Amino acid sequence: MAPGDHTARLNPTWQRARVPGRPTIATRTALIGGGAAGIGYAIAARLAATHRTVITGRHAESLDAAATRLKQQTGAAVGVLVNDIAAPEAGTAALAALAAGYGPPDVLVLNAGGPPPGRILDVDDETWRAGAELLLLGPLRLARLAVPAMAERGFGRIVFVTSAAVRQPQGDLAVSVVLRSAVTAAAKLLSREYAAAGVTVNCVAPGATDTHRRRDILAARSARTGTPLAELDDQDTATVPAGRAGEPDEIAAAVAFLVSAEAGYVNGTVLTVDGGRTETI
Repeated sequence: MAPGDHTARLNPTWQRARVPGRPTIATRTALIGGGAAGIGYAIAARLAATHRTVITGRHAESLDAAATRLKQQTGAAVGVLVNDIAAPEAGTAALAALAAGYGPPDVLVLNAGGPPPGRILDVDDETWRAGAELLLLGPLRLARLAVPAMAERGFGRIVFVTSAAVRQPQGDLAVSVVLRSAVTAAAKLLSREYAAAGVTVNCVAPGATDTHRRRDILAARSARTGTPLAELDDQDTATVPAGRAGEPDEIAAAVAFLVSAEAGYVNGTVLTVDGGRTETI
């Protein structure tokens, strides 16, 4: 998407007929943020067989490539929505494009790439503002538009993908810790609004997960401290009782449960998936 272009562009692989009343699992549409790679891709792979799945992000080429891989991996067609959630009008544009091609979302997975690493006093104002748009304001705008319509239809699932660092802060991830903490609080408040109408709101908080994001964080630490990357990797996994970083699909499994009908009484919670590293009860 060109800078300043907030118009969502949809690449529909199939068209959805409007289904009146409460949607069944066969007719539910899932919109998954950050679906081109990592945890977002793994979530799409989990949901593609049972949901009309659309992945969204800023870069058309990577989304198209991901949709092709998902088709090969799952046998299911996956739609692509090019949209920058941090842009002020992105939520309205995304839902309008989605409704035109697939109908409104029944499942909304609010997952975005992490902001750059940095310690609390080293982060400048512009980085805070950009992080707030990406992690907090953009997702909340989208939820604000989507949730009331979910309640009218009698079913909805909102999952915010946050971080285990919210409960056990990491000093060099200040923007992520602070803003994802705000997202967690916002999700808790939102979970109280439409639960009686069949809409649940939860967070999944991944710990160390084998993604490009984790590798970038370790590389930044290596550059800052002079410690070899392999040594930092070993130090990081040594703090995980499971003895390893998680796989994206293990995070996706938690999301898949929370968006299922069986999780209808799970609401307003944070499901931590970190191999046991978080020490607080």
